[in-house]
Amino acid sequence: MSDDRETDTASEGSYQLSRHKKSPSSLTNLSSSSGMTSLSSVSGSVMSVYSGDFGNLEVRGSIQFAIDYVDSLKELHVFVAQCKDLAAADVKKQRSDPYVKTYLLPDKGKMGKKKTLVVKKTLNPVYNEILRYKIEKQILKTQKLNLSVWHRDTFKRNSFLGEVELDLETWDWDNKQNKQLKWYPLKRKTAPVALEAENRGEMKLALQYVPEPMPGKKLPTTGEVHIWVKECLDLPLLRGSHLNSFVKCTILPDTSRKSRQKTRAVGKTTNPVFNHTMVYDGFRPEDLTEACVELTVWDHYKLTNQFLGGLRIGFGTGKSYGTEVDWMDSTSEEVALWEKMVNSPNTWIEATLPLRMLLIAKISK
Repeated sequence: MSDDRETDTASEGSYQLSRHKKSPSSLTNLSSSSGMTSLSSVSGSVMSVYSGDFGNLEVRGSIQFAIDYVDSLKELHVFVAQCKDLAAADVKKQRSDPYVKTYLLPDKGKMGKKKTLVVKKTLNPVYNEILRYKIEKQILKTQKLNLSVWHRDTFKRNSFLGEVELDLETWDWDNKQNKQLKWYPLKRKTAPVALEAENRGEMKLALQYVPEPMPGKKLPTTGEVHIWVKECLDLPLLRGSHLNSFVKCTILPDTSRKSRQKTRAVGKTTNPVFNHTMVYDGFRPEDLTEACVELTVWDHYKLTNQFLGGLRIGFGTGKSYGTEVDWMDSTSEEVALWEKMVNSPNTWIEATLPLRMLLIAKISK
């Protein structure tokens, strides 16, 4: 797998980290003034399935659509008819250039995204398009259908105009009324993380801190953190019965490609066994307080990596080397594992932790 050609479709939010890169896995200069003074503030704190502008335009109007499952084709058909009374992106001329985008959640990647054509210069666009999803009905019943309306300007920037979300688990597919076109009022973006409460599976892992004593010094000056990724359990299926999962590891705040390690991909199972150990050296005792181990699980499909869930193991203080950061957000279980590791050097500390949604740091070049 080539990292340069793959696309990670986890999140559009990102934060930039800049530091000197002297060695592939060394953390010895993480807190040096030359490296950390360039740590910028975190941006894009909204975890979203979209890229675009959420705040500038009011949400108003409605959308007319219908859904149906065609058993003979094993397809979900979303018939997007029209919208009316949308907000005007161009206030002077009272018009927008709207289009409709649909997602099946929790699959937020390119496999789950469909969209209509853009209809220009109108607040009442007519589409009459069918957006099709090839998906088993049993899988469909675990999904939510999200329809969102967007204005696309001449620079291809998107502005959010509203959305509707249907829970397909409770949808009555046999009711003929449900196959008729209906008007739905457009709503504001609701939860920034629609899938926070969804079950993303678990990771079984073990951590160990190995201090490295220096000749002539009583206390060790640096050490290694060993991360043993054993297996994952009950990973979510985003594309039918197919899954080809692997685990990435990054030691934040270093988001350089050199700091990242990953396991091999394991296919055809929601309970992949990796048994892969990653070693990071150059950890001084103070780095253990400021750094964070980010483990993320991905489904590899063609040239795309789809985010499944992750962990952030650290002290969860909200700060790193004196700077407030979003990624220092470890849960109580993640903090407990890190604390045990720090307090029990040269000992493997094992845990099974629930995977969760993360706002992923984009890898710096």
